[in-house]
Amino acid sequence: MQLARYIAGRLLLLLPVLFGTSVLIFLLLRLIPGDPAQVILGLRATPERLVIVRSELGLDLPIHQQYAQWLGKLLAGDLGKDFRSNEAVSELLRVRLPVTIELTLFALALAIVVAVPLGIRAAIRPGGLADRAAMLLGLLGISIPDFWLGIMLILLFSLGLRMFPSSGYVRLESDLVGNLRSFFLPALTLAVGLAAVLVRMTRAALLEVLERDFVKFLRAKGLRERLIIYQHVLRNASIPIVTVIGLQFGYLLGGAVIVEEVFSLPGVGRLIVSATLERNYPVVQAGMLVVALLFILVNLATDVLYGLLNPKIRGDGA
Repeated sequence: MQLARYIAGRLLLLLPVLFGTSVLIFLLLRLIPGDPAQVILGLRATPERLVIVRSELGLDLPIHQQYAQWLGKLLAGDLGKDFRSNEAVSELLRVRLPVTIELTLFALALAIVVAVPLGIRAAIRPGGLADRAAMLLGLLGISIPDFWLGIMLILLFSLGLRMFPSSGYVRLESDLVGNLRSFFLPALTLAVGLAAVLVRMTRAALLEVLERDFVKFLRAKGLRERLIIYQHVLRNASIPIVTVIGLQFGYLLGGAVIVEEVFSLPGVGRLIVSATLERNYPVVQAGMLVVALLFILVNLATDVLYGLLNPKIRGDGA
């Protein structure tokens, strides 16, 4: 019952956060210099044609009316149309969103598979080889920019060893192996930064739990060390680890914009970048709002999982 109230409270916060996000996106986009009508007309732009195009796009209205119109269409499920191609923005996002989601999930899986076991090993044997490797990964992962790492991986594994493609995208349903090969280097580029944070958090969380009295008691009872670590210590240390994974999902979405550009992946991030350069307001607004919604939903899922892991919120403890 307590967990249900906890989830309901988090859901109630979703609507005002989304509303505030939509206002912020709309206003910040209008602060970018440039005229969409000028971009659309190009060399054919004349004062008369500019007035006509601005009127057709609704850009001649006061900004609060522009926002009200956009919000009304948004609530009706209409994300608008691309200024350039006149294609529905919802269709553009439908095609590109799976690419960004797959990239993000692939990177998240890579980071967890590497960082969590390494962090556990580092905590079990402080000062050992695994501990030094964890510290090195943490230092390098935080220090290296995504775009530089992506370029270096292309030079090494694509142009040098020719193990993976340097760009392009293969659909999952058409070729599973080709899809994984096209995503491996971009996902690895994104995963390194997350793994750096996650390995240090895993190590610190386990070291803190290992100092507690119940661990000494379990050891005194003669339980095997592996059983103590994986059944008791890791469960108690899981809350900060899960929290970091959820919060870092936003980092992955932000990093996906750069990585998709470097590896020429047709995802939402690359769509937003090109639409921003063209002052294509409907595409940028819808794309950024979808990314924000994904980030909010993942954090909501993290909160729910936190509630399931925390006995006080679950109602199992005091």
